[in-house]
Amino acid sequence: MQLFTGLSLGMLYVLLALGLTIVFGLLTVVNFAHGAMYMWGAYAGVSILTITGNFWLALIAAPLVMGLYGLLVERTLIRPLYGRDINYPLLLTFGLQFIMIEIVRIFWGTSDMPVAAPESLSLPLNFFDIFFFPSYRLFVIGLTLVICLILWFFLEKTNLGLIIRAGTRDPLMVRALGIDMSRIWWLVFGIGSALAGIAGILAAPIRSVFPEMGLAMLVECFVVVVVGGMGSLKGAILAGIIMGEASSLTTLFYPQMADIVIFLVMAVVLLIRPSGLFGKAGLLE
Repeated sequence: MQLFTGLSLGMLYVLLALGLTIVFGLLTVVNFAHGAMYMWGAYAGVSILTITGNFWLALIAAPLVMGLYGLLVERTLIRPLYGRDINYPLLLTFGLQFIMIEIVRIFWGTSDMPVAAPESLSLPLNFFDIFFFPSYRLFVIGLTLVICLILWFFLEKTNLGLIIRAGTRDPLMVRALGIDMSRIWWLVFGIGSALAGIAGILAAPIRSVFPEMGLAMLVECFVVVVVGGMGSLKGAILAGIIMGEASSLTTLFYPQMADIVIFLVMAVVLLIRPSGLFGKAGLLE
C-alpha cells in the first residue's frame, strides 16, 4: 500500500517537474513562480468547485486558467528578459511567486481549505482482500500517466513537437528556417503553467489548499528536476517516481528522516552523475 501512496505523490512531482523541465529545456528559464502557479491552480479549481459543485469541471478549468496566465506572464514579463543572464528571469519569477501568494492571502485568507475527492472516487478499492487503497489516488496515478503519454506524443510525433525539440538544441538554426521562435517559447511557457495548474487541483484533495502550499513543493520539484537532469523529460518522470517512493517509504519506516530523504537521494545521485540521471553537462552555460 505504501508503494502506491509513494507513486501517487511521485506523480504530483512528475507533473510539476515536467512543467519546470520543458520551460527550462527550451527557454533556459528557471521559473521560481512555478510553485505559486501550482498553488493558484489549486485555488482556481477550488473556486470553480465551490461555485459549480462539479469537480470535473474544476479539473478541466484549472489548467486552462493557469495556461492562459502563463501565456500572459511570458508575454509581458519573461520575454523582455530573453538573451540576458539567466539570473534575470530567476529573480523576476522569485519575486512573482511572493506577489501571487500575497494576492491569495488578500482574497482567500490564510486558513487551510480542505477539499473532498469527487463522490465517484471517494470509496477505497479492495485489492484481493489484502489491502484497501483510495480510488482517488489511483485516479491521480492513471491521469498523470495519460498526460505523460500525451506530452510524449506531442513532442515526438507532431510537427510542432519537432520544432520545439529542435529549438532546444539549436534555436538559431530554427530561426534561420523562418520559424518564429517567440511564439514557440510563448506556447511552451503556457504548457508548463497548465501542468502546474492541473497538479494543483489534483493535489487539493490529498494535501488541502493553503497559500504556502507551493513553496515546499517547489523546492522538492527542483530537487526532482536536478536529479532527473535539467531539461530531460524522461529524467523528470523517473526522478519524480523515485522521490515519491523514497519519501513515502521513509515516512513508513523512519518518519524523522522523511523531510530530508529526497535531499540525501539528490546528493548521492549528483556525486555519481553531476548532471543528473539524464542531464547534459553545460546546459546552463
